[in-house]
Parts: sequence; structure tokens; C-alpha cells
Amino acid sequence: MQRDSLPPFDPAEAQEPPLVGEHAWGAPTQMSSELPGVPDHFQRLWTPYRMVYIQQGQMPDEEACPFCRAPELSDDQGLIVHRGETCFVLLNLFPYNTGHIMVCPYRHVGMYDQATTEEVAEMAVLTQTAMRVLSQVTRCQGFNIGLNQGRIAGAGIADHLHQHIVPRWSLDSNFFPIIAKTKALPILLEDMRRDIQAAWPA
Repeated sequence: MQRDSLPPFDPAEAQEPPLVGEHAWGAPTQMSSELPGVPDHFQRLWTPYRMVYIQQGQMPDEEACPFCRAPELSDDQGLIVHRGETCFVLLNLFPYNTGHIMVCPYRHVGMYDQATTEEVAEMAVLTQTAMRVLSQVTRCQGFNIGLNQGRIAGAGIADHLHQHIVPRWSLDSNFFPIIAKTKALPILLEDMRRDIQAAWPA
């Protein structure tokens, strides 16, 4: 069909699908044409949980260590997936990738060479277990594993030792982190914690 033969577009004749269901929090869905603003061709990635990071920053008060606080909470509140003898495993509240977890000693110690032989040994065992569990749960293709020692080396919480275990997939990096300083995370933290904890060996 020739372009000139197409009938002119009439916005009044445009139809949208009917309303279906409700959002998880109970609010009915609403058509975009009924909302204020001028529509465009951009898609929005809404991440309201990031406001905690944006407004309050990453660093806690010097007197408040989140890695000391977490074991005092329930597993779901502390994002904990496993509690060991000298160390525990928890999700990163500000993950680089889905399934980004950390292994921490219970003891408030800042540097790897200050950890006891027992703490170092259990961190290694828990890291291996975490890799197996994450491979099963997320089907990742690789890992970044590391310790940032001291604030100058990039440690966000420099006074409490923690080892990062970050699942990686082919092409999991895109323009978001570079252009918009944003990571797209397809699974909510509470769902990821539940799945990892359920898969963790007894």
C-alpha cells in the first residue's frame, strides 16, 4: 500500500487495551493516555529503592557498622542467606549484579591480615559454597571475587572485612552504568535472598 493511500491518523480512534488487574500494592492500573505529561519514545526504569542510596549516601555513621548490625536482625531483615561459626553470608544492599553477596566475619575487624586462621578458613569455604549456590540459582557464567582493603582501595565499609562475590553473565554490562550510573537488576533483593537461602546446603 502506498503511503499516500493510508488514511490520516485520528488520535480519537486510537484504542488501548482494557484495564487488567492491579499492581502488587493494590492500586489499579491506569492507561498512559490518562496520565499527565507529554508522551515520548523513552522508556523509564523505575527504581525507588535507590533513593536510600541517593539521599543518604553509601557510608553509614561511623558508630553504626551494618555488618555488625546485620546478624542481630532476622535473616530477611539483614539480607542474610547463611550463618556460619565465625562468618556469615549476606546480600549486598547496593548490588553490582543480581545475586551480589558478601562473606563477613562476625568480628569487627578491618583487614584480611587481622583475621584469625579460623575466620580466613571459613571465608574460603563459604566463598566456594556461594559460587556453587549462585551457579545453581542464577545460572551465571563467571564471578568477580575480591576484597577491597582500606578506604583508599575502594572499601565502602573499610572497618569491617567483607569479601565480594559477584555473578557475571556474558553481555551483562551495558550503557546504563557508564551513562546513567544505574544498574538494571531484574530480581528484587528479598526474592534473591530467599532463593539463595533455599538452595544453600544444610
